[in-house]
Amino acid sequence: MIPTNKLERLLDRFHAVEAELSSGLAGPAFVKLSKEHAELAPVVEATTAYRGAQRQFEDADALFNDPSTDSEMRSLAEEERAELKVTLEKLEHALKLQLLPKDTADNSSAILEIRAGTGGDEAALFAGDLLKMYQRYCQLQGWKIELMSLSESDLGGIKDAVMDVQGLGVFAKLKFESGVHRVQRVPVTEAGGRIHTSAATVAVLPEAEDVDVVINDKDLRIDVYRAQGAGGQHVNKTESAVRITHLPTGIAVAQQTEKSQHKNKAQAMKLLKARLYDMERTRIDSARASERKSLVGSGDRSERIRTYNFPQGRVTDHRINLTLYKLDRIISGDDLSDVIDALVTEDQAGRLAELESDEA
Repeated sequence: MIPTNKLERLLDRFHAVEAELSSGLAGPAFVKLSKEHAELAPVVEATTAYRGAQRQFEDADALFNDPSTDSEMRSLAEEERAELKVTLEKLEHALKLQLLPKDTADNSSAILEIRAGTGGDEAALFAGDLLKMYQRYCQLQGWKIELMSLSESDLGGIKDAVMDVQGLGVFAKLKFESGVHRVQRVPVTEAGGRIHTSAATVAVLPEAEDVDVVINDKDLRIDVYRAQGAGGQHVNKTESAVRITHLPTGIAVAQQTEKSQHKNKAQAMKLLKARLYDMERTRIDSARASERKSLVGSGDRSERIRTYNFPQGRVTDHRINLTLYKLDRIISGDDLSDVIDALVTEDQAGRLAELESDEA
């Protein structure tokens, strides 16, 4: 059954938000309400579709049960009833999903960080493979990507990389990628042909809006210095690199990718806000952990979540016991959606079961 009281509260809130937005609001209040409006709109659309199908079913049912209906019309009404019953079941399921408690960051863009773990050069090569995988996946989703920082290894892999992914609902798709990714394969540096196990860590942070995180200037220490490494004429000649330290938490971020100090500062602030926002979300989630835990994992970045086994051509996600024998298509990013969509579906199913048990 659809939780009617909750549905009516959400519809009332949607209309109230629409009224406030049309009253001439501006600034942070307008941004915050616009986000809420975007989150509530799918609920309204799903409700409209469901109630419309309900009315059609009731009309067909009334026609079928009307004693004055001739046999031909009754037959047509019966056929329409059967079709609408199937449609109603699908629309009811879709509406229930919309009514599930939502992660407030689901509609956000995201910052994706990849770091080579245990395994030396092979771990760095694997981290580079993961970066390419996510870049391809994001492109297929139509999202805008920007590499914020990249530290390369000697053999062409990466020590670490940070990528900004812009688009609606990015975090909802990518959030389950946080954790330890493990690879099993024969390294290019191994002459004996032995299979090695290496790892890389992925962290996905929701991108914070100004209304999500407020940072006081007095809480920041900003240092500028000359950029290091490859990067053009500005490297080692101008103080374009920026390091920002958030004094209350000790969180420090640095950016040197851009030639402009101003651009590096903006990028560093974006990353700092994301980390502070993620820290606060983690604190709140930890407080709720005893009440509810996602079936697909806690989001703990020390948790081993997936294995890429090259000799067997398989990818296994350990949280949902999913194994797919098309490693090449997944590591290329072309079929990564098969894994991500399965994780999203499993999470929805678990939360839906919770909702239905609460109703019972």
